[in-house]
Amino acid sequence: MQGGLRTITVHRALNRPDLIAGCERELILLVGLVTLALVVVALNWVAAIAGVVLWLVSIGVLRKMAKADPFMSKVYLRHIKYAPFYPAKSTPYALPAIHKR
Repeated sequence: MQGGLRTITVHRALNRPDLIAGCERELILLVGLVTLALVVVALNWVAAIAGVVLWLVSIGVLRKMAKADPFMSKVYLRHIKYAPFYPAKSTPYALPAIHKR
């Protein structure tokens, strides 16, 4: 056995976030679906222009979000599931404390 450290190559494709056009995958597909539904259901020029404007504005916002944090929507969804207060409990069988703000 040689004295050097063993190295393993980690490919970029395994370590990168899933982005489409620089935006989170799920969000851009959702906005694309909403925009397409708006244009196809209404079938007039006003809806088509509104759909294009909605698409372009949302792409800009989603790109800015993904540049700050590629997992921002997932982090936010996990954040809103947390309770505002976790009382200290001495045992697993203790009654929960009543906390009023």
